[in-house]
Amino acid sequence: MTMSIPVPAFRNGGFVQRQGALAVLVTVVAISLAAFPGFRSADNAGTILVAAAPPMLIALGMTFVIITGGIDLSVGSLYVLGGVVAAWASQWGVVAALAAPLLLCGAIGVLNGILISRTGMAPFIVTLAALLGARGLMRSISDEGSTTYLVRSDVFHELGTGSLLGVGLPVWLAAVLVGAGILVLNRTRFGHAVHAIGGSEDAAALMGLPVRRIKVWVYLLSGLLAGLAGAINAAKLGSGVTVLGSGMELDAIAAVVIGGTLLTGGSGSIAGTVAGVLLLGVIQNLINQVGNVNSNWQQVISGGFLAAVVVAQTTLVRARRS
Repeated sequence: MTMSIPVPAFRNGGFVQRQGALAVLVTVVAISLAAFPGFRSADNAGTILVAAAPPMLIALGMTFVIITGGIDLSVGSLYVLGGVVAAWASQWGVVAALAAPLLLCGAIGVLNGILISRTGMAPFIVTLAALLGARGLMRSISDEGSTTYLVRSDVFHELGTGSLLGVGLPVWLAAVLVGAGILVLNRTRFGHAVHAIGGSEDAAALMGLPVRRIKVWVYLLSGLLAGLAGAINAAKLGSGVTVLGSGMELDAIAAVVIGGTLLTGGSGSIAGTVAGVLLLGVIQNLINQVGNVNSNWQQVISGGFLAAVVVAQTTLVRARRS
């Protein structure tokens, strides 16, 4: 006589891991719509989306890195470096303003990937060194932060401030790249290899996957997206602000993990990352709606979410294994 189990526990755990951030986001938005009249306006929704666009790009690259079992602590410094370089290069037009930060930040991403994949150094150490190096390079370019480069290209400035069909251009850019990322991660051999490497690097190598090359590619992608995020932010602000980016890497990691991607690698989704970024953005907006609450509480709330999610993920993984 056999006994059937209607819904296996590990399937429930996997669903919660993947869709938990989306469920919390929907709940928070529903409560906010009922409790805060200012939250309901279309302008406020546009503000949330535009503010979330640069963090979305950074978290998109971070998702690929973390799924492989790595980490990239350099994205915050690459973000501010990309903004300063983009503003400086905008004197030669929009193409230069976009190409310069992509080339520079992409090169740093490639260097991270080569050091990690070829030498076996820990991603934490390599990208921490890149964080310090990129921040130092930015300060050198900006004369220790005393020089602020203004955006000289009207076309480039329009890229950060313009809109299409009532939606900001940075939001459209982020949406297109997120859509491309979902296709790459879920529908291509590269995306399957990223998951395989995070699940077991040795098994992936035995399967014949180019583990080293893929690691270089994911860190290149992370560097490119961080530099692009910085460029878009500079276009929006009209200058390369040198005091931004501090803690940006931690916000990106928090959004990715809150979205259901395991820090141990091998499992995650870009859709979950989108929900995680939007959830943190909505929380910040709600803090502003309340008005008399210090915005630093966002960090407290983000840290609480992150701790709760990591504990939940650990519990779910243990339950699925047993």
